[in-house]
Amino acid sequence: MALVAGVDSSTQSVKVVVRDAHTGALVREGRATHPDGTEVHPDHWWTALTQASDGLLDDVEAMSVAAQQHGMVTLDDAGEIVRPALLWNDTRSAQDAADLVAEWGGPQAWADAVGSVPVASFTISKVRWLARNEPELAARVARVLLPHDWLTWKLAGCPAGATTDRGDVSGTGYWSPAEDAYRLDLLELAFGRAYDVPRVALPSEIVGETAAGISLAPGTGDNMGAALGVGARPGDVVVSLGTSGTAFAVSTTPTADPSGEVAGFADATGRFLPLVCTLNAARVLTAAATMIGTDLDGVTRMAREASPGSGGLVLLPYLDGERTPNLPEATGSLIGMTRESMTPANLARAAIEGMLCGLADAVDALRAQGVIPERIVLVGGAAANPAVQDVATTVFDLPLVIPPPGEYVADGAARQAAWAVLGGSEPPEWTLAGQVVRDPQPRPGVREAYAAARRQVHGR
Repeated sequence: MALVAGVDSSTQSVKVVVRDAHTGALVREGRATHPDGTEVHPDHWWTALTQASDGLLDDVEAMSVAAQQHGMVTLDDAGEIVRPALLWNDTRSAQDAADLVAEWGGPQAWADAVGSVPVASFTISKVRWLARNEPELAARVARVLLPHDWLTWKLAGCPAGATTDRGDVSGTGYWSPAEDAYRLDLLELAFGRAYDVPRVALPSEIVGETAAGISLAPGTGDNMGAALGVGARPGDVVVSLGTSGTAFAVSTTPTADPSGEVAGFADATGRFLPLVCTLNAARVLTAAATMIGTDLDGVTRMAREASPGSGGLVLLPYLDGERTPNLPEATGSLIGMTRESMTPANLARAAIEGMLCGLADAVDALRAQGVIPERIVLVGGAAANPAVQDVATTVFDLPLVIPPPGEYVADGAARQAAWAVLGGSEPPEWTLAGQVVRDPQPRPGVREAYAAARRQVHGR
């Protein structure tokens, strides 16, 4: 039996799965935690990966790393870390993103050039922030890698050249999915000069090997890994409820949304992955639990006791700022408070409805870019919550497919590793058993109330 390993190096933790390359059957798995925060030294990721994979990889033929997108890992000429990585959810570069958009032709010009309009999360915004705010450190930078690039490079023994993949590099803001090429002119605009950029590997290429002789696949970004892990097909919109919320679809054509709502990313197979991201997802529920004075089980129980619409209570869950809509300085808002609506049950349900209404808006944004969704595939840590599933049927107007709980980003990375060793024009077909399908039961008033609250507070 040929075994492959997949790594999900996320914001909060690292997960490692070992699977049968031919069938996808799970053999073993491990995990470790990452430090909290929006600025993290990459060495913590390496330590956690070493811990999580200890004893798991002895008979593995190939492995791949999927990791959080956009993060800025800066290296000097000697390959040493220049400063802690700024992560995707670090919003200090919001003004830098806005400045870049204004300096180079506006939103339409950026969408046409790289498929996306820069926001605070994008790597290009972070390197502009670095150049402006830490010029002495910026002067030392010889190379910038993404988190998955750096981990793959470390696993390969820190070779002279680094690699990336189409999926993850499409989130930098200086690589064009439509042209399959770097836009070094945009990089120079942002940073003041170019630096060494990693080679973009083919989707199923073997890019190196570990000291133990394990072949390394290119790796990818976390959303691209999730698409591989759930076997997303045209017509599927994957809604992922992790630290962030995402809605994305596999497409055969690139997108270019000048509004900036839809990022025109590439996927990990040679296709495209239009994506909408929100900063606030599963942690909205933990925050609500703290506010109510309960735990997640309590939030689940209370939310199921409340009626759709939460008695008129609406939560705009912009607790860490927000990316879509682009409100990096925003805070959360609770609207519709009356003596009757202010109950723990209504607050619990409002937290779930607010989280999901933002992602239903994301699905609509994909529709506006030509995506024709046929079903919603609901994944991520919060997707297993029964109350979340119940509310999702009222918010989304499409059949809801809920795969069994799993580490789909890590699974996607493992599937990519299997593709690299087995060959073929497409990744191997792995059967995903145990899916639940629920019919939509839309309650339009829920989304209407959410939209009205958003316009009231933020004017959009």
